Amino acid sequence: MASRWPERLWIVRHGESAGNVARDRADAAGLGRIDIAERDVDVPLSPLGEEQSCALGRWFADLPEHERPEVILTSPYLRARRTADIVRECGGFSPEAHRPTPDERLREKEFGVLDRLTRHGIAELHPDQAEFRRLLGKFYHRPPGGESWCDVILRLRSALDTLSLHYAERRVMIVSHQVVVLCLRYLLEQMTEEEILAIDAQADVANCAVTEYRLDRTCGPNGEMKLFRYNFTAPLERAGAPVTAEPDVPVAAR
Repeated sequence: MASRWPERLWIVRHGESAGNVARDRADAAGLGRIDIAERDVDVPLSPLGEEQSCALGRWFADLPEHERPEVILTSPYLRARRTADIVRECGGFSPEAHRPTPDERLREKEFGVLDRLTRHGIAELHPDQAEFRRLLGKFYHRPPGGESWCDVILRLRSALDTLSLHYAERRVMIVSHQVVVLCLRYLLEQMTEEEILAIDAQADVANCAVTEYRLDRTCGPNGEMKLFRYNFTAPLERAGAPVTAEPDVPVAAR
């Protein structure tokens, strides 16, 4: 029986970015602002992020050809697009796979007035927003000019509809961002707010970590996507590429 779901779905966080490195530097120095020259959409991978991306590509390349991704969807942000390109260049996709397709619905959560601020900077410059977040919780808090997790989930519902319409029974890889990985888990596994925030609290999603779903045809008329692995970093470890798990933004803004 045909299913509306992909046969396999890999959701990958981009490799370490220059923004991750700059955020760590700002936090260590107790600064309020993260020193990044580019727009968030234009922040590149760090050299380590490129190494991580190639390690992931080699891991996919070691799979049988019929088990590798054949459709690649990516956030339009440079760090995600470059991750997907490097995975492809390192042999990680089926030969028939086209170049990665950017989809703006897979973009990073927008942080509005809190963009490029550390936890210290948010408390100093926008104490009202820190208090609103405390009262509302990160799932519902929407900073001025930014998005809540619910806003991200709303656009991802549409992206999953497109996945079902155009890529049923295909092998699909999505390259995106930490919050998007978590929000896709929320949708695919029909979680509650409490359940997904508990997973988020356990650990950050590592750069180039793999979250994989496989189609279980025995569940319902269309089958269901079942979680096979989450935050899987073995491809990096096998290749000797350091595993990094820096959040893209301070926890207070996520």
